[in-house]
Amino acid sequence: MTSRLRRGDNPPVPVSDSEDSDSRGEEEGWSDAGEDDEEETQEVISLLDDRVFPDVMSMLAHCREKHNFDFLGIRQKLQLDFHGCVKLVNFIRQRVHEGLPVTEDIAWSDIDQEQYLKPVLDDDAVILGLFDLPELQPAGTEKTTGNDAVAVDDLLKRNTELQEELARVRAQFDSYRVAVQQTLDERWGDVEQAEAEAKGKKGKEVEKKEDDSKYYWESYAGNDIHETMLKDTVRTDAYRDFIYNNKHLFAGKTVLDIGCGTGILSMFCARAGAAKVIAVDASAIITKAQENIFHNGLSQTITCVHGKIEEVALPGGVEQVDVIVSEWMGYCLLFEAMLPSVLYARDRYLAPGGLLVPSHAGLWVAPVADPEYVDDNVRFWRDVYGFDMRAMQSGIYDDARVLQWAASLPPFSPGTATTTTTTPTATATADKNDDNDKSGSNTIVGPPAPFKLLDLYTVTTPDLSFTAPFASTLARDVDAVDGFLVWFDMFFAPTRDDNRHGVDLAATADAWARADPQNRVAFTTGPYGKETHWKQGLLLCKGEKERKKGDEVKGEITFSIPEDHVRGLSLKVTWDENKKQTWALR
Repeated sequence: MTSRLRRGDNPPVPVSDSEDSDSRGEEEGWSDAGEDDEEETQEVISLLDDRVFPDVMSMLAHCREKHNFDFLGIRQKLQLDFHGCVKLVNFIRQRVHEGLPVTEDIAWSDIDQEQYLKPVLDDDAVILGLFDLPELQPAGTEKTTGNDAVAVDDLLKRNTELQEELARVRAQFDSYRVAVQQTLDERWGDVEQAEAEAKGKKGKEVEKKEDDSKYYWESYAGNDIHETMLKDTVRTDAYRDFIYNNKHLFAGKTVLDIGCGTGILSMFCARAGAAKVIAVDASAIITKAQENIFHNGLSQTITCVHGKIEEVALPGGVEQVDVIVSEWMGYCLLFEAMLPSVLYARDRYLAPGGLLVPSHAGLWVAPVADPEYVDDNVRFWRDVYGFDMRAMQSGIYDDARVLQWAASLPPFSPGTATTTTTTPTATATADKNDDNDKSGSNTIVGPPAPFKLLDLYTVTTPDLSFTAPFASTLARDVDAVDGFLVWFDMFFAPTRDDNRHGVDLAATADAWARADPQNRVAFTTGPYGKETHWKQGLLLCKGEKERKKGDEVKGEITFSIPEDHVRGLSLKVTWDENKKQTWALR
């Protein structure tokens, strides 16, 4: 059984078709909005007695009505942020635990102690529910207690009405579905089997649609993947350098950070002078991001929002932002399918003339030949301690492999690969390569070819499934073209002006950035640059024949989304007119 690939993993070599992804359904899911109502929810224990409620707002209404204690009024009076609310909750619970009275006459000095950051009640659902409280009003604009009560009552009443209406609609739909199913069952005369199949099919379809995204959000809740990304200095330095070198683009602006993770990009923007930063993430990592932001004294500038960008409302009534920053890239650029969320935010929130960080992405492919790699990873199974394990070779060509390709000095560009942004040019000739690689030791055997450029200001979600041509000429004789290597370059342009900072299909990260090093930043994930956590994608070919120097490897490469994995990636290459093969990233 294999688990799904995620960024930062060192993926195992795929060896068998039988190793499917059934394990996806066995994993505990991340609680996104819209999950099945049957999923267990955490009960909210009252602050002042032993009653249990389904949500925090209902509990607070109970405390106000039964105990004349207005939590929201105290929060508003003291202008408490998230950590202040945590202290207030634990202060109240501590007094109740000690049998002391709790009144609304609470001052900031009463709760301003570090001990109240430690939960009195383990796994206190009230603290988790603080994210759902109404937005805090600025000081001096507080509503009266009576108005607060009316507002809360209206919200609770409306919530009850909506829940009742939803229950009625669900009941009607279920009755209709059952009636139709019974009619079909009776018509075909196999009632029991049809009922069982219909029930199982419905459950699997709903579970499958949600499982891929649930796993995705869950995979970003822990520390390991964020540590990997933060320690990727090529990645993190690029964002930092662009933001700090262009502080005038952020000063006084409203910035939206999509998929904020630990909050690092939001904090870069705040330190660069942004007036307001909205950090959005659907993963549980958002709670740690909020703490990171608090401990660095940036809570007044950065607001964290937990949820999917397509579903949340930006706080403070924000309708437009000046800058959108996001680190959305996956293996082979489009694995994990996060870019559509950025494009949604661009169309929904980015002001006319607003800035996207990064601004462009370019994809490259190159033919490779490495008999030693094939021996170690494919032919290996034919003689394992004297045993023939050819069964393990089944499906070995079906999955793309994420790895750092061991390339020697770049034979297709002058100089050596000494910077993090060096990318070989695809315009060199085979003769030039032969001069630099007389030994034939370089396993990248033809000039890398650019095949797709994404202008993030204009690209649309349908554009992310595409077919594009490529061509490369072999620089030396090879026993076989063993595969194709895929990587991407990222570009950070300071303006949308194509005349000043345009990026074309054949642009390399190093050359483009060097043209204006004060304002531009770019990096490559290719084999000639410093290693990144994205590495490269290897598409291992089967059945290839001997090829000669000067032979053209020409064809098309297709990127698409697999039907069975909405955050996966399918890559198909057709070349030499009659050869084609498809690989999966999952």
